[in-house]
Amino acid sequence: MRSLIRKALTRTVLRQSGRGKKVVRVEVLPSEGVVFGVCFAVVALVGLFVLEVVHLLVLRCWSSEVFAVITSLVGAVVGVFFGRVGSGVFVFICLV
Repeated sequence: MRSLIRKALTRTVLRQSGRGKKVVRVEVLPSEGVVFGVCFAVVALVGLFVLEVVHLLVLRCWSSEVFAVITSLVGAVVGVFFGRVGSGVFVFICLV
């Protein structure tokens, strides 16, 4: 899972090499802290989703507090992708 997140957060920038007009494509990898943070958020999101389903099955009512936390975690993960790679997040969402 970490390699998939690292690949999705990797930016590709174009840089000139030397005095010539040759342009080189360079990949900028994300920091390990960002990758681990997104991994933790995804695992927490899955756990909260399971908690919400169990809550619905056992108590037969909706927990708005758990749903609020799920919503905020989704916002945080999407914010990381938009902040890190810009419009490339749509490629990641389509691949998953």
